[in-house]
Amino acid sequence: MRTASGPEGAVVCSLSGDLDLDGLAEVEAPLRELVSAAAPGVLCIDLAAVGFCDSTGLNLLLRLRLDAEESGVTLVLAQPGPQLSRLFELTGTGAVFRVFETVGEACAAG
Repeated sequence: MRTASGPEGAVVCSLSGDLDLDGLAEVEAPLRELVSAAAPGVLCIDLAAVGFCDSTGLNLLLRLRLDAEESGVTLVLAQPGPQLSRLFELTGTGAVFRVFETVGEACAAG
């Protein structure tokens, strides 16, 4: 996980690897801290380097969305690969998240 300042003053968090039960412990606490630190503002989760996401990873993203909403943070997702895009489509969560093709578009839309 890597965090940087992004366009439009957003915080960009780039995830890599798998968002699954094994990898969740490594990213959950830091992501929740980012939601707190970004308030109010935009937090962009860059998913370009995420190869796989299971239900535990999807649930983490859904919880982050709720936490962000409660904190006044705009959470946006950027660059999901084919597997994540398909997961969002199959579960209907694509309608819940604000998903963009690039980090720049995500940050600007926030």
